[in-house]
Amino acid sequence: MNSIIFENLSATKLFFRCVIPSIITMIISTFYEIADGFFVGRFVGKDALAAVNITMPIITIIFALSNMIATGASVRISVLLGKKENRKASCIFSYTIKFILLLSCVIGIIGFLFADYFINLLSVGATEKTIKHAVTYIRVYAIFSPLVILSQATDNFLRVCGKENLSMFISIFLQFFNIILDIILIAFLKQGIWAAAFTSCLAMSLYSIISLFLFYKKNLTLHYTKENIDIKTFKHILANGSSEFFSNISTSIMFIIYNHFLLKYGGTPAVAAFSIIMYVDSIIGITIFAICDSLQPAISYCYGAHLLKKVKKIFVLIIFSAIILSIASMFFMMFFGKYFASIFINPQDTDLLEISISGMKLFSISYLTGWIDMCFSSFFTAIERPMLSFITSFFGAIIFPIFFLLILTPNFGINGVWYTAIYSCTATAILTLILAKNTKIL
Repeated sequence: MNSIIFENLSATKLFFRCVIPSIITMIISTFYEIADGFFVGRFVGKDALAAVNITMPIITIIFALSNMIATGASVRISVLLGKKENRKASCIFSYTIKFILLLSCVIGIIGFLFADYFINLLSVGATEKTIKHAVTYIRVYAIFSPLVILSQATDNFLRVCGKENLSMFISIFLQFFNIILDIILIAFLKQGIWAAAFTSCLAMSLYSIISLFLFYKKNLTLHYTKENIDIKTFKHILANGSSEFFSNISTSIMFIIYNHFLLKYGGTPAVAAFSIIMYVDSIIGITIFAICDSLQPAISYCYGAHLLKKVKKIFVLIIFSAIILSIASMFFMMFFGKYFASIFINPQDTDLLEISISGMKLFSISYLTGWIDMCFSSFFTAIERPMLSFITSFFGAIIFPIFFLLILTPNFGINGVWYTAIYSCTATAILTLILAKNTKIL
């Protein structure tokens, strides 16, 4: 079934057709990351767990570059498919694949050669053991970078072609394959931090190889062409994906800033606690993101086909589901988060468990408003309003968090970090709703 489903199915059927496979895929993927954290925390140690957190800004920035191009291309492709301009859509698809492959090769070389420099720059105050773990972790990612970075793009393009279920089944298979490798390499063979990076990279690389082959067979809406695109079109793609890029790169910058404050007020245990909270948060955040992201091609397609009433109906369903999930998530983290946190912590690390539980209870309040900018930013991107999406991301991801960190942490210490999430999400929600009034579609 190809992209024509975005036009033929009702908004409700389309919602479930796109969202369910995406949520399952995202949750399975996140479950693997959590399992990865479990094996690292339990069998390698808290220094290694902190090291994974320290490397996240670098990995996120790298993925942000690919995601910017892939998201911008997906939006333009979906709009073109809605206009029935399939050949132009395939040209953009082919060019994007080639460009990301070239870019990822350059990134991989730089990442491997300068891993020590980047890690030392980001880990001031960390132990020598933590830094060593982080360098090893990032170098494994650098070796696999071409196929690892491409995996996000190919996932986007499969969903643009209406192949959500196929993407889901491939992801589920590979993630369970990863967990088995984790058990063998980390738990039984005691291979350490490199094995955690290796298994993650291997899964993403296999996903890229499989999906690239599927496009090669020409059974999908998109297929490879030898034609290139003009510079104007490429600039348009970058503009569409710029808000997603800035949101991701701002998240990386904020990870660095958060780590600075965490090390300052709580040392390595505070960084490890933040990692644990982010593992829990990833399940919640990724579910809402999965809803928005899975329906972005549908919204773009319907927007290109001038089905504006359907666009509104789809977005209302997104908002309604995000509200329900956010409220449920807040109560889960507040009352059951302690049981989840204990999975990652050695029973003897009672201080780490206490910091994690306290942080979870405060952080969970941010879910009451945190869904708003995520939903609207994705919507702005889908209808090719990159400036509105950029402003939302800019203030929500970096301006408000830095502002509240500087105000709250001197007075509340480590708790100021958790309070920052509450205040910055609320401020961003207010700004986003003001911007939404300028959109004539809503």
